[in-house]
Amino acid sequence: MKDKHAHPIGVFDSGYGGLTILKEFVRKLPEYDFVYLGDSARNPYGGRSYETVHAYTLEAVKKLFAMGSHLVIIACNTASAKALRTIQQKDLPGIDPARRVLGVIRPTVETLGPVTKTKHVGIMGTTGTVSSESYPIEIRKLFSGFTVTQEACPMWVPLVENNEIGTPGAEYFVRRHLERLMAADPEIDAIILGCTHYPLLLDVILKFTPPGVSVIPQDNIVAESLTDYLSRHPEISDRCTRSGTVRFFTTDSAKHFDELGTIFFRDPVRSEKIVL
Repeated sequence: MKDKHAHPIGVFDSGYGGLTILKEFVRKLPEYDFVYLGDSARNPYGGRSYETVHAYTLEAVKKLFAMGSHLVIIACNTASAKALRTIQQKDLPGIDPARRVLGVIRPTVETLGPVTKTKHVGIMGTTGTVSSESYPIEIRKLFSGFTVTQEACPMWVPLVENNEIGTPGAEYFVRRHLERLMAADPEIDAIILGCTHYPLLLDVILKFTPPGVSVIPQDNIVAESLTDYLSRHPEISDRCTRSGTVRFFTTDSAKHFDELGTIFFRDPVRSEKIVL
């Protein structure tokens, strides 16, 4: 890296969705340095096996460590679901037990308590995240007696990545999946958007969400969770440098990443291509 003394907070995603999380990190913690790594050459991770997702995610985490990060956020639901626990419990102790790797699922689930009155919760996510059962498992750990219903939305990510957010096609697929979810359990009063792409569809989602049902996007929640984590763990916070820099890296074409990344980050993105 250009600055051997920089220790940015690392943010990893299989592609672009994590940029919605990074945007909120930068907004809430503008003084910190951040480095974003999108494995867009191997995106999407959703249909890949646990072993493959773990291997890819571990490669990215090691790369971010090599870039100076002492704290890495896996801003990808599939990678959080399929790789985070193994990395935390089995890999990290052998790499450097003083470093930390966090995910996006637990902080999202932790917000449910005061939001739902019926204790009936809906999860909307990619096929990979839904099939992993990570959200129901995490919810049952924290909240007894909750009923969890999931709906896989395989078309939502392509709609976002093809910049079709405001089109009739987007409205059709959003409405279709929301209706399916609510038909499966009409008592749902809180819906978690379990994919980092989905905040970009929020206006469309809210348009078709029944009255009295709360929608929980991840970007703001995960940023608040990181802010809280750093305040509770000064030993980690003190290892993170603060000069307000944000750097972007991709495993695929930098030009393509910048074009699509700008949609997610909502500011111009200038990335560099790297090899894992």
